[in-house]
Amino acid sequence: MTRVLKERTFSGTTNPEAASWENEHRQIAREAADEGIVLLKNEDQILPLKPGSAVAVYGAGAGRTIKGGTGSGDVNERENISIWQGLKNAGYQITNEDWISSYDQIYEKARQDWKNDINARASQTGGDVMDFFTVYSTTPFIMPTGDPVKVPEADESTDTAIYVLSRVAGEGADRNADKGDYYLKDDERQMVADLCQYYKNVIIVINAGGQVDLSFMDEFSNIKALLVIVQPGMEGGNAFADVISGKVNPSGKLVDSWAYKYEDYPSAATFSHNNGNVEKEFYEEGLYVGYRYFDTFGIPVRYGFGYGLSYTTFEIQNASVKKEQTNLLKVSMSVKNTGAVAGKEVVQAYASLPGGSMEKEAHRLIAYAKTELLQPGEAQSITLEIPAECLISYDEKKAAWVLEKGFYGIFLGNSLESANLTFGLQLDQDAVLEKVKNLFPLKDALKELEQPAGATCKREAVQAALARSKQLPVLELKAAEFKTKKIVYRKNSELAAPEAMEFVNTLSVEELINLAAGDPGKAQGGNLGAAGISVPGSAGETHRCAIDKGLASIVLADGPAGLRLMKYYNVNEGKIISMPFEFSLEGGLFYNGPTELPGDRYYQYCTAIPVGTMLAQTWNTALIEKVGAMIGKEMEHFGVTLWLAPGMNIHRNPLCGRNFEYYSEDPYVAGTIAAAMTNGVQSNYGCGTTIKHFACNNQEDNRMGSDSIVSERTIRELYLKGFELAVKESQPLSIMTSYNLINGVHAANNYDLCTEVARNEWGFGGAIMTDWTTTERDDSCTASGCMCAGNDLVMPGCFGDHDNLKKELEAGTLKLEDLKACIARLVSVIWKSNQYEEN
Repeated sequence: MTRVLKERTFSGTTNPEAASWENEHRQIAREAADEGIVLLKNEDQILPLKPGSAVAVYGAGAGRTIKGGTGSGDVNERENISIWQGLKNAGYQITNEDWISSYDQIYEKARQDWKNDINARASQTGGDVMDFFTVYSTTPFIMPTGDPVKVPEADESTDTAIYVLSRVAGEGADRNADKGDYYLKDDERQMVADLCQYYKNVIIVINAGGQVDLSFMDEFSNIKALLVIVQPGMEGGNAFADVISGKVNPSGKLVDSWAYKYEDYPSAATFSHNNGNVEKEFYEEGLYVGYRYFDTFGIPVRYGFGYGLSYTTFEIQNASVKKEQTNLLKVSMSVKNTGAVAGKEVVQAYASLPGGSMEKEAHRLIAYAKTELLQPGEAQSITLEIPAECLISYDEKKAAWVLEKGFYGIFLGNSLESANLTFGLQLDQDAVLEKVKNLFPLKDALKELEQPAGATCKREAVQAALARSKQLPVLELKAAEFKTKKIVYRKNSELAAPEAMEFVNTLSVEELINLAAGDPGKAQGGNLGAAGISVPGSAGETHRCAIDKGLASIVLADGPAGLRLMKYYNVNEGKIISMPFEFSLEGGLFYNGPTELPGDRYYQYCTAIPVGTMLAQTWNTALIEKVGAMIGKEMEHFGVTLWLAPGMNIHRNPLCGRNFEYYSEDPYVAGTIAAAMTNGVQSNYGCGTTIKHFACNNQEDNRMGSDSIVSERTIRELYLKGFELAVKESQPLSIMTSYNLINGVHAANNYDLCTEVARNEWGFGGAIMTDWTTTERDDSCTASGCMCAGNDLVMPGCFGDHDNLKKELEAGTLKLEDLKACIARLVSVIWKSNQYEEN
């Protein structure tokens, strides 16, 4: 096969005006935000508000709506539409414009003070890029509250006020269960109290990357509505107005449980810094994360998993089930809009597994689907496919995925709380679906949370009796019908495509080493993109040492809320003018250099889509695939091969600083949304996703040294399951390992993770890479260790990595055959990309 290298031109455009594709992509971002907004409360049907009416808008996020997270998850978009601006665009009369203007001045001063503080502290620790980034990432900006609401300002032109509660989140630091983060600050609470005193109707809007305390809502009877907009991307304000006005009927559903108090979460006391230990994180809750805990142990929640209101009502009718084949059930139903306005509904299916030799959660999400826009009285037929793999549990003693004998209840509804037992399955004997081998051995003692003895057996008996009493359909399943798949484990050196290996055999050892560890000559050391690479502001680039043999480099760009590139750069005399990475940080806030540069200016504005959690709240895989296809088009436009997204670790605890990037507390939601995003991106030739952070990356404090201590069963059923679904359903081009250790072994150096699970058990055929600077912390995680583990690419690449690879090859601790296999997998990915020559 002949592979032709394209001539790489300078990315972006010299035309400062918005291109037609930008406007088209903004509309897709708006559509995603529309469907990701969740309406949790709507007393007296206060919403929708009549377009053109008057409303007061207060809170930090009113005029400074947070579009997304900080750090690598940021995007340099052309503009960000705030809630205030979105309401004005929709024709609403904003009655407190003076307060909005005053807040802008307070905000700008707070930003400058924050900038000065970070610069001063960074200079005290050394002043280089890494020192700066460490201080920056561990010191999140705290939104000021703004001027108080004063009695003379009480509004006579409207009886309705909107309060936008905003919280900044980003990589590098976990949140705190303190006032100003999880809880309201005193002055924020006072503002809510004042609004409730001066206005008859108050609407609360949560503009935050994760859950916050909502106990204040119980104090004020005139808080009539509550919406969760997470961090909605650049079109968030317009989308908010769409939903508030009724132009769009809210159809989002929660992908996390919102507890009554933080202490109700099972890992609350010991999570991250809460117990003073950020070195070892014991996953003592085991399987009981999120709704699996609250539902199983009967802990009431304020708002449950899968919940969300609409301006209309729906009914699930005529449900039926049939066994399509041995390991596939098809559940069919009709969803009818029984209300007065058009809307969309989400059907959710949950399973209750039988009691047996293993712990079981009370219910588990196993399928979902979203309807099209249904007019009043209109119905749509929905069919959910449920493979047996959705019902299996991992038996550590047998090292196998099994279906335990007994009664399986199938529940249907539009949330976990509303789901009703609709069908049953009765399995006569245990069935082993897949035989694997034990991995991830514990090195520390771990005592996991357990249910009271016999709890699952009792639940099974009750549900079986209920099915009989209601004469619900119960399908009989025979264990003998299921075949056991036995995994064949091959060595790292055996897991590479023959054609790519033939090419790799033509490379010198020096070229192999260069390809294994980025390109130090490109000055890619910064966490958030280097200026010296082909696409300014992108995160990194592979080495170009084999260009004369027809192997180009590929460009990698951060995500997952859109491509992270510099918003502009200059080219003078045919060369890109290098800009420091601070230029691409916080919209250039920390950049103090010249803005007038010689040569031609190239613009690289990208589309800022909603953050991961909000995308998942759409429960719409077709829409997410559409968003992914749009991102892929921008990758093609700018010459990017790998998007370092989607992030898909589950939300183990609300305080994880990076939850906004991730999808849900549920691995099935995470896996299916990530697969849809990947399918969309990779529908564009030469573009690929990088699912991350693999795995158990549920803590940001001490993220490069924290050890996740977790049982094998819990790893497999919760923390790997989403990755498994994404790999099997979409085959992303790459996976990124995480910074943390898993049971004492760094994820990047973890053979069980990279080779045994991803490649041998799941059949992953792409490349696995490290997160940036993973190998630069200490000798416990090395470049050679990555290659031995089957981690194919060390990024961003430093001279120390090259030295380590050479040393270990010479010592024989790194086998040449392992290194070649890793490079062969990287070559296979590069061959699937749009390959370019040098600028």
